[in-house]
Amino acid sequence: MTLASSRLPQDWAPQPGSLAGRVVLVTGAYGGLGAAVARALAGAGATVVITGRRRRQLEQLYDAMVAEQLPEPVIHPLDLEAATPNDYQAVADGLERDFGRLDGIVHAAASFDGLTPIAMHKPDEWLRALHVNVSAPFALTQACMPLLTAAPDSAVVFVLDNPELVRKAHWGAYGVAKAALERFVEILHQETETTPLRAHALLPAPMRTALRRQAYFGEDTSKLPLPDAAAQAAVYLLGPQGAASRGTTLDLREV
Repeated sequence: MTLASSRLPQDWAPQPGSLAGRVVLVTGAYGGLGAAVARALAGAGATVVITGRRRRQLEQLYDAMVAEQLPEPVIHPLDLEAATPNDYQAVADGLERDFGRLDGIVHAAASFDGLTPIAMHKPDEWLRALHVNVSAPFALTQACMPLLTAAPDSAVVFVLDNPELVRKAHWGAYGVAKAALERFVEILHQETETTPLRAHALLPAPMRTALRRQAYFGEDTSKLPLPDAAAQAAVYLLGPQGAASRGTTLDLREV
């Protein structure tokens, strides 16, 4: 890892209303981690904008959150694989028009097609993984930076994966992308450390998600915890107390 590591304070717990008045964008919102993050942010009082390429699944998440008596999220379909710079700018323009602000982004979207040797990696799958996992977070963050830097305190959270594992054989484009994403966070932090915008990396512990099931074939993922701990850590990073972890990787793995 190139970024310094930080830990969640032992005495910290999410508080209702701690993100009240903040607008946060979540990518990959109907995935396992993304949906947990959307719920946690809404529970903390944030206005949550949920994005993903499948409107129906975004609507299902919306209905579930309303049924759970959480604040209504805002749906904004966005296909990271096919989006153009104009699409990213349209997201930023829509946020400015509808809310007049943006206080955070959680990049929870991921592209992973399974463990594959380099010799068998299809070029189109390689390019898609690099685009969704690295280029799209860059493009969306860049388009939203004027709004983020105009906020008094804002944060962008990028989700990493276990570097000791994804640097090994067969992790292919996904492993390369996560390494590149960490370097991107480091560069972004250096360029924004004197601004209101904070750059954060989040490294979850093993959790029960579809990506985990696909990567660890044969593992009984039902025994793993749901992504709730990682979602709560996102609440921490997006709030003012997260400033203590600015420019670091918040490592949620067991010591």
